[in-house]
Amino acid sequence: MRRPLKKKRVWRPDLKYGSETLNRFINAVMWDGKKDTARAVVYRAFSTIEKDGANPLETFETALRNVSPLMEVRSRRVGGANYQVPREVSQNRRLTLSFRWIINAARAKKGKPMADKLADELILAAKNEGDAIKKKDEMHRMAEANKAFAHFAW
Repeated sequence: MRRPLKKKRVWRPDLKYGSETLNRFINAVMWDGKKDTARAVVYRAFSTIEKDGANPLETFETALRNVSPLMEVRSRRVGGANYQVPREVSQNRRLTLSFRWIINAARAKKGKPMADKLADELILAAKNEGDAIKKKDEMHRMAEANKAFAHFAW
């Protein structure tokens, strides 16, 4: 018997820009339940992007589109051997991975406040540059290299 489908969560739009995706991003930035701090960091990053003369919400959405992967490899055990099988990434996982990669790339940088690092990473991702884009390209390369095992997909 199949397990029941998980109910999709309804996301409220964020307070300032009215974007559900931005609210999810703020939740991803949040540490230890400190949502006000996370919100302040993201909004400060957006104001930095705005000072550079770009629309922050458009830059954010472009960055997410550029960073989100189309293919990933999943490990599959077949006859005693593990194969890296390339699979298409669902829309929800695409968004989650792009959030994670952008935030981790920003956190990995040193010497600046988080808002500045996040703004820099979003601007770089919107231009198809930066560590988050490298991560996506690396994942696509892995999927391309293991294309021969695509027939093991389930």
